[in-house]
Amino acid sequence: MPSNSSTDSRSRPGSPGTLYVVATPIGHLEDITLRALSVLKTVDLVAAEDTRKTGQLLRHYGIPTALVSYHEHNEAARTPDLMRRLQQGASIAVATTAGTPGISDPGYRIVAAAAAAGLRVVPVPGPVAAAAALSASGLPTNAFVFEGFLPKKAGKRSRHIKALASEARTVILYESPQRIAALIAEMLPVFGDRRAVLAREMTKPYEEFIRGGLSEILENLNRRADIKGECTLLIAGRADEGPSSWEEAREEIRRGLSSPSKGVAEVAKEVARAHGLPRQAVYTEAMRIKAELTESGSGIE
Repeated sequence: MPSNSSTDSRSRPGSPGTLYVVATPIGHLEDITLRALSVLKTVDLVAAEDTRKTGQLLRHYGIPTALVSYHEHNEAARTPDLMRRLQQGASIAVATTAGTPGISDPGYRIVAAAAAAGLRVVPVPGPVAAAAALSASGLPTNAFVFEGFLPKKAGKRSRHIKALASEARTVILYESPQRIAALIAEMLPVFGDRRAVLAREMTKPYEEFIRGGLSEILENLNRRADIKGECTLLIAGRADEGPSSWEEAREEIRRGLSSPSKGVAEVAKEVARAHGLPRQAVYTEAMRIKAELTESGSGIE
């Protein structure tokens, strides 16, 4: 039982129950807090994003509490049932596969519903991948913006990337290992070759922090046969000269491509040298601009 009555998960007979928002380890099982273990032991039910993963955690610590699935595909349908149980006096803990519920994970719906109904919602804080990565990144921590996963649709994602490029704060993103290289390749021409850190497999045996410019991180990833583990990408905020350098570079690329005597590689090389930008990033942007000009019928062959 929790030693502090304010964290006791057992409700008084006839009173509404309490919803606990319980953070669980992002990798290392020992990162769970004593309070989280106490709550998980004493609640009536654990609503888990992945019952298999959370079940492993509960078994590891000898906790027999019942589990019910609560993930992005059934969150809307299951919330009313969980609310009914809470209103009948049950105490429920919501837990995601890893980290803190509601932070780019399921949990928002039930928390919002419980709060709107005047039920008690208690945070049981612990691991958050974004905070863990930021603390070890070496990038500025005084101000940051957390975006989680960017939209998957190309147009919407592109608009988000352009908006984030103007941020002076450190930018924190989540991405799957299968898409992280493509995301960085898409960001390079917009952000420029900013300082960045890719945190992978945090708190696990193969934990890794890849540091350098975005182009260096991309080159590192492209040399690998595969990439494993959920990824947290952190990018330094905009420096005053960054966007103007790329804006000017794009204009020079367009002028260079209008000359029939110069190829894309030559134009990219000249522009990269003139503006101190990574050649590969400039080449990628030059290819994009060439395709754009060709499609618009501007006479670029």
